[in-house]
Amino acid sequence: MAKMMKIAIVDDEKDMRQSISQWLALSGYDTEAFASAEEALKSLGPNYPGIVISDIKMPGMDGMVFLKKLMSSDSALPVIMITGHGDVPMAVEAMRVGAYDFLEKPFNPDRMTELVKKAAGARRLTLDNRALRQELSDGGQLMKKLIGSSPVMERLKEDILDLGQADGHVLIDGETGTGKTLVAHALHAVGSRAGKKFVLVACSAFDEDALEKRLFGPMMPEDPRLPAVEEARGGTLVLEDIEALSDRLQARLLGMINDQGSPAETRIVAICNMQEQDRTCEDALRPDLFYRLAALRITVPPLRQRGEDILTLFTRSGEALAEEYGCDAPQVSAQEAAQLLQAPWPGNVRQLINVAERAVLQSRRGTGTIASLLMSDHEEMQPVMTTEGKPLKEYVEAFERMLIDNTMRRHKGSIASVMDELCLPRRTLNEKMAKYGLQRADYL
Repeated sequence: MAKMMKIAIVDDEKDMRQSISQWLALSGYDTEAFASAEEALKSLGPNYPGIVISDIKMPGMDGMVFLKKLMSSDSALPVIMITGHGDVPMAVEAMRVGAYDFLEKPFNPDRMTELVKKAAGARRLTLDNRALRQELSDGGQLMKKLIGSSPVMERLKEDILDLGQADGHVLIDGETGTGKTLVAHALHAVGSRAGKKFVLVACSAFDEDALEKRLFGPMMPEDPRLPAVEEARGGTLVLEDIEALSDRLQARLLGMINDQGSPAETRIVAICNMQEQDRTCEDALRPDLFYRLAALRITVPPLRQRGEDILTLFTRSGEALAEEYGCDAPQVSAQEAAQLLQAPWPGNVRQLINVAERAVLQSRRGTGTIASLLMSDHEEMQPVMTTEGKPLKEYVEAFERMLIDNTMRRHKGSIASVMDELCLPRRTLNEKMAKYGLQRADYL
């Protein structure tokens, strides 16, 4: 935390600036000092990645005016004010304006460090929440997380863009681990409700009484949240594992939907995760509720239908995990690529990421192969090879695309380096990149 947060120190006294800066630097903070409020304002924007320590009495713009300007720019920026002896009433006024806290000279450096730590923690939480809200409202970023260019994924992305602009309720179904919740996020982010509330309730995580309270209220006294139907008003309410709703709660949800009329004030996105053989979402829900929710429907494709996306997902997951573990990503041979493509992946993307992580850990130890993971005896990780064959041409093209993609990533888009490593002339490389939809700009 300390190394990630900046501390802006604003004081017209050079000795005070230096002593505070040196003390906090020893505690691991990244400090920057300013001799005046006017100078500091040039560097302190609305999303400043840290906190501010400022003297109250300064020539030119004093600390109170400075504080008010900071609060008007970013009311959640923690500002610790330094006051002289007898300036406590002014410090109290600063707290009223929005200061995080104040220190009275002469102050204990340990007390300052403790206060800075708390303020930095509060700032990190604010910035993380803002980043999450930005991500949820940025449909383009979320759509990029739907990795893959297979025909079924292209259709899924088109469906998301189309249904995101619609106003009706949506039912999302598909096998476990396919990314249904990510699709729900993307639906909200690309639609007209993007700037409004997005509330997700995992229905299977509650017993019936607790789920009823979470959805419709009244909430428990110790829970400050509104009931989900109130919290999501005007936005999107996502109900994961909607099949976990009892008949009584399904009836109550249907009543709420009917009361809203059309167009709906709150959009319901229901995620159904039926895995039982010969049972569907339609079997699990009341017919009247099912047809209200399924007027707009998205089925997320299983990984085994996504062709070369499997290799793209595996290599990108391996690269990200290798970076996290501080080692090289495992290299996929042609035989292993074929095995990855043939596996039925009952756990879908979630299972693939687990296999990729185990492959990275094996590679770091210098033991094992991807093939050994795919033939694991552990049932939850065992993607036994399918009996369905594919034309040799599909395997060759998928492996070729993966190889070019990996090499471009490793060389950060350097065409000359890729040509040299793969022994390809420029024209051939350009033709293959165009064939596989690879663009140099994505690797720079």
